[in-house]
Amino acid sequence: MQLSFDPEIEEFRAEFVAFLAEHMPDAAAAAADRPISSAEVPPWAREWQRVQFDHGWLLPGNPPEFGGRNAGILQQYVHLEELSRRRIYHSFNPQGLGIIAASLLSFGTEEQKIRWARRILRAEITAALGMSEPGAGSDLAGLRTRAVREGEEFVVNGQKVWTSGAHDADVLLTFVRTDPDAPKHKGISVLLIPTDTPGVTRRPFASICGPHDLDFNEVFFEDVRVPAANLLGPLHGGWGVANGSLGHERTLLWLSFADRLQELLEDFTPHTALDKDRYATLAMDNQALRLLGSAALAREARGEQDVAALSVLKLLGSEAVQSAAEQALYARESDGLIHPAMTAPFNPLNNDNFVASWFERYTRSFAGTIAGGTSEIQRNIVAERVLGLPR
Repeated sequence: MQLSFDPEIEEFRAEFVAFLAEHMPDAAAAAADRPISSAEVPPWAREWQRVQFDHGWLLPGNPPEFGGRNAGILQQYVHLEELSRRRIYHSFNPQGLGIIAASLLSFGTEEQKIRWARRILRAEITAALGMSEPGAGSDLAGLRTRAVREGEEFVVNGQKVWTSGAHDADVLLTFVRTDPDAPKHKGISVLLIPTDTPGVTRRPFASICGPHDLDFNEVFFEDVRVPAANLLGPLHGGWGVANGSLGHERTLLWLSFADRLQELLEDFTPHTALDKDRYATLAMDNQALRLLGSAALAREARGEQDVAALSVLKLLGSEAVQSAAEQALYARESDGLIHPAMTAPFNPLNNDNFVASWFERYTRSFAGTIAGGTSEIQRNIVAERVLGLPR
């Protein structure tokens, strides 16, 4: 278990802290121009992302030409830790940065890395993830969006849903079925589809948080012609790309849940005896998640892969956040339903959703138990791969 760090890791931390002190963007400009979706990045945030890229602090684990400095996993951890301590949101295009660009660097050609990944990382363009469909949410293998090869193009027809930020994104990383006769897992491919391509229709729709919360989208493809050069990874090899894409998301995913728990500890003040008991549970869940996460971090630093154990962290973290947010909402009684509202001091470099009303913080917690693999899926993984129970 890694609870403290060697001097070189602390030197790395100190260098990043010095960078933040010198380069953080102007708070007034950030406060005046707020993002409105997960792929709409205001000019100040684009510039801030480019500054991080140019100094190697955007994704330190990347090579320098892609915004990093070839940092190890412990260095990546302290980088995220320092951002979370200041409540600085890592990127206002989180899927573009954490999943799509990472997938391009893992599976893309050199031309794709320069054309797409570098531009996403430098916030020159933004990206959204086209995975879920009306009949294929957690079950990616059930997708029905078709792509038929015609010469040097694919012709795409179908529909995606819950596509966060699609109406503001420049490109969609889209999972399509290219071999309808193959077993479900083996006939899937991945295409990069610019959103201004003829035949692409994006329809944002409101969430439970309110009519103006427009992030989710339906996306329709009608005879959309996509260059074959936009195929990411091997033809019919999309299942491997999907696992790699979500793998990028999962490695340190537990830390984001730990951050939400820490914020709840700071923002929720218990009053009654029952509130205090629930607050103690929140504190223990936060500590337990960080200790288990530290153990997983130490294993990875030693080169030991334990992918199934990450499901334990995801399950514990997401459900602890949801439970704590629910208790905070109930503790405020009718005042907890005041919406919109703010439940913590405003920080222009943070995501506004994290300081919204108690009602909104609770309802948004459900995303954590769904995205990246539902709690039910995580329990199956834990049962079969960690505990060795029969299918």
